[in-house]
Amino acid sequence: MTNPHELEDLTDDEALFEELEREDDDAMASIREQRIREIQSELERRQIIQDSNHGIYTEIENEKEFMTTTTKEKYMVGHFYHKDFRRCKIMDTHLEQLADKFPDTRFVKISVENAPFLVEKLQVRVLPCVMGWVDGYIKTKLVGFDDLGNTDDFTTNMLELQLSNAGVVRKKEDKAVSQKKSIFQTVDGDSEDDDDDY
Repeated sequence: MTNPHELEDLTDDEALFEELEREDDDAMASIREQRIREIQSELERRQIIQDSNHGIYTEIENEKEFMTTTTKEKYMVGHFYHKDFRRCKIMDTHLEQLADKFPDTRFVKISVENAPFLVEKLQVRVLPCVMGWVDGYIKTKLVGFDDLGNTDDFTTNMLELQLSNAGVVRKKEDKAVSQKKSIFQTVDGDSEDDDDDY
């Protein structure tokens, strides 16, 4: 014969399991909803970027538009070129690849023939000349191929490294790391737990 207390315990256990399953379902639904919101937000961000010519390498025809773009964009890479210079065409192929890889940075080019004021003001003397801006401030200036091994056969990765070191292009993981700071990091950015000091 079954003890009434055992039946009561069994029903309590079943109720507890049902409640736990409901909580699991609610937690999963919450996680699912949060992930859907994140995906929608990322799709909206990508659409905004695409609508503003990010992710593609575009040509700007006049100096005023170039200067306006420089000041309004968070990250920008600008190539001063001449249509008859072979090395400028080489640079174009690398910048097209980087524009596709780093949609948060605006990649543009302008003919030196259309930019006499900027050529003088920015002291563009050798072509190609690639400059990078962050919040309207010049962060790097690559003159010719000097910083790229001084060869026509430099890799896109070499150019990417130069722009990355200047903070003009940033990978997704770089953005995430820069937002998190170590509790062991000092004001100058060095880690207090480095073993190199011994």
